[in-house]
Amino acid sequence: MDETDLKLIGLLQQDAGQSYAALGKAVGLSGASAHDRVRKLRERGVILRTTIEVDPVAMGRGVLAYVMVDGSTWMGDTAEALRAIPDIEEAHVIAGPASVLVKVRTASTKELQAVLRRIFEVDGVTGTQTIVVLESFFER
Repeated sequence: MDETDLKLIGLLQQDAGQSYAALGKAVGLSGASAHDRVRKLRERGVILRTTIEVDPVAMGRGVLAYVMVDGSTWMGDTAEALRAIPDIEEAHVIAGPASVLVKVRTASTKELQAVLRRIFEVDGVTGTQTIVVLESFFER
């Protein structure tokens, strides 16, 4: 990966909807060359997906919480069970006071409580600790 690829990635992270002509102009390439480079970055697995960012509050999902999940055993079934809970946006195996950290967004604290119950029902989960976010300075 060279400096041009890094610039293209940065531009796409700012606005993934830009045209290849605009991307090319910004990095000194033709639109076709920019398209070819982006295609190669996708093929190599550098660019995993193209998506949009939405305001969770505007979408009715203003409650953000991080849940540290303790467990006795962690297998693929646990990951799939967590993936099946739509309000869980991310799940990470961690080192520290818990085994797994999940990011949850819901519309209300009542819905958050329901998600916590579902997490606790997952085989192998022995406990949870929840941190509710009051305000976010920024997200990347």
